[in-house]
Amino acid sequence: MFWEKKLNEWVEQIRNTVAPPLRLQLWNGQQFDFGPAAPQVTVRVPEASALSYLLTPSLSNLGTAYVEGKIEVEGRINEVIAVGNALAAHMLKPEGRFARLTRRAIHSKEKDAAAIRYHYDVSNEFYGLWLDPNMVYSCAYFENGDETLEQAQLKKIDHILTKIQLRPGQTLLDIGCGWGALVLRAAQKYGARCVGITLSENQYRLARERVERAGLGDRVEIRLQDYRDLDGRFDRITSVGMFEHVGLRNLPIYFSRIRDLLADDGMAMNHGITTTDPGNGESPFGGGEFIEKYVFPHGELPHIGMVLKTMQESGLEGFDIENLRRHYAHTCGIWADNFERQSEAIRQAVDDRRFRIWRIYLGGCAYAFEQDWVALHQVVCTKAGRPASTLPWSRRYIYDRNDAPLNPA
Repeated sequence: MFWEKKLNEWVEQIRNTVAPPLRLQLWNGQQFDFGPAAPQVTVRVPEASALSYLLTPSLSNLGTAYVEGKIEVEGRINEVIAVGNALAAHMLKPEGRFARLTRRAIHSKEKDAAAIRYHYDVSNEFYGLWLDPNMVYSCAYFENGDETLEQAQLKKIDHILTKIQLRPGQTLLDIGCGWGALVLRAAQKYGARCVGITLSENQYRLARERVERAGLGDRVEIRLQDYRDLDGRFDRITSVGMFEHVGLRNLPIYFSRIRDLLADDGMAMNHGITTTDPGNGESPFGGGEFIEKYVFPHGELPHIGMVLKTMQESGLEGFDIENLRRHYAHTCGIWADNFERQSEAIRQAVDDRRFRIWRIYLGGCAYAFEQDWVALHQVVCTKAGRPASTLPWSRRYIYDRNDAPLNPA
């Protein structure tokens, strides 16, 4: 049969080149081992029609086959991702590593709200099973490298609030506030008066509950609101893990809005994922296509060069830039491990398809950050042209901080 010839050719090609620790089991009882070492990953193909996913193994094809139940996969998720990438890297042409953007999504308020609901409104219980106790869903900061996830997430928040020099009594806007961890910390430890906004109904409700339980209703306001509908002025602005949803077309609107909302002597920070492809491409070997389809509808990643250029054109000056790529690789690795440990409980919280999407997504993210396919940049900015004498002369203020709580105003 035609598929038998193609399969045998493919098996020999992979054995003689990649030789991954992979076992392939077919519906008819045939079995193939590809490497000299014991298999770390087993792929089961229940019917001949699913072979097409393997014979053209982009990360999008392999991910789709797993999510849609066309194949079954056994093995540790990091091994699964490594094997899948090895197959894709070998079978795709070198110029296919980054798929160039052929279009840039048009982001309306309605479309963005729907995308946010799809990603974040899975359920609070779902996220709570694999995030830290404060439910911080963004890159942690491992100051020493041996912190627990909870410690590293609190250090990340303090790292941000120290960088923007938050002081008691100042007003803080957090764009994309998640479940409220940053604004709660800013009010409790730094004495700030905070507004947090989100488009997720689930995040909005739980964040408000957490504010009330903490007795901070007079200091923290949580709003279900689009950043384009904000007005007023704020001493400090943070945006953590949100601008990935903005869209490349809308970056000028986004950064101009931050400039308009920022006090003349204020400081803002944008903490977000960036592509490492200078052409502003997607993740290699079809990974971005998978994420667009299953995880982050309409999500787009700019290169850090594009971020800084657009900031400058929007009236903001990048003051301090730090790449936390290694920290995000470690964060995603912990999330993926937590997901595996909590797999039974997670399967009770979501359907099988959603479980498979997130299992592949978290493992794939850890791999992508480790391989420098994507990065995480924190950019502290001020309004352009701010006098040098009003800003710190060095980065020492970030690291010579006093970790004792400040006296709230």
